[in-house]
Amino acid sequence: MAKIYELIEGDITTLEVDAIVNAANSSLLGGDGVDGAIHRAAGPELLEACRKLDGCPTGYAKITPGFKLPARYVIHAVGPVYKENDAYVGQQLSNCYLNSLLLAEENGLKTIAFPNVSTGLYGYPKLEAGRIAVNTVDEFVSRHAKYLFDKITFVCYDPENAAIYRNLLLID
Repeated sequence: MAKIYELIEGDITTLEVDAIVNAANSSLLGGDGVDGAIHRAAGPELLEACRKLDGCPTGYAKITPGFKLPARYVIHAVGPVYKENDAYVGQQLSNCYLNSLLLAEENGLKTIAFPNVSTGLYGYPKLEAGRIAVNTVDEFVSRHAKYLFDKITFVCYDPENAAIYRNLLLID
């Protein structure tokens, strides 16, 4: 794996990076899990900015300032609700990561941090979601942006996801 990858077990809202990715719902108006934590940490200005975005479809992403967060921006990526045997759910999850990276590239961002999109309330199996995340990011970096990013961080709030990502990223 590329040396630009980093794994952190902790709270994504505390990171000083160009952008953190929010595992958002399609309204972009806040929710539970990482979405709620980001909205609380960023302050009410984030909700006002999100209202102006008029939602976001599953698999896509939109960007706002980070407001009171240490991160300069928040990229709101709408992950899919997991449905077993759904032929499109994996592509939708991959698109969340891809569209987040494209927004980061368009905005000249050098550091980005991803949570474990769709693995909480949306029920995506953690190992499968981790594989999709790492493969999508790695393919983007190797094909399109080898020198674009200084650091791509995967942030795991729980030890189970951290162990999965440590294994996928081949980090000791």
